[in-house]
Amino acid sequence: MSAPLTYRARWQGIALSVTHTPGWLGAEIDHIEIQSDGRAPLPVTETGYRSHFMSAEDLAAHESPVAFVLLWLDDAASEGWLGAQLSLF
Repeated sequence: MSAPLTYRARWQGIALSVTHTPGWLGAEIDHIEIQSDGRAPLPVTETGYRSHFMSAEDLAAHESPVAFVLLWLDDAASEGWLGAQLSLF
C-alpha cells in the first residue's frame, strides 16, 4: 500500500479534503475518502464523509483523484440533490 495523498478542493463553495490511497492493502484497488469542512452534507453523503473503493484502472481514467471526486459530486447533484435542508418538524 502506498502512502495516502491528501488534496484540498472546493465544490460549489464547500471546502473538501480528498485522500487517495493507491494500492489499498497491496491490491489493485484504490481508496478515496472525501470529507467536507465542517462535515457539510454533499450529494454523495449526508454526513460530509464518504469512503469509496474503486479499481486503480477506473481511477486512472480520470485526470486525478480530485477530478474524479468533483465529477462524481456534479453527477450526483444533477440527480436532484437540493443541498442541506433544514427541517423544523
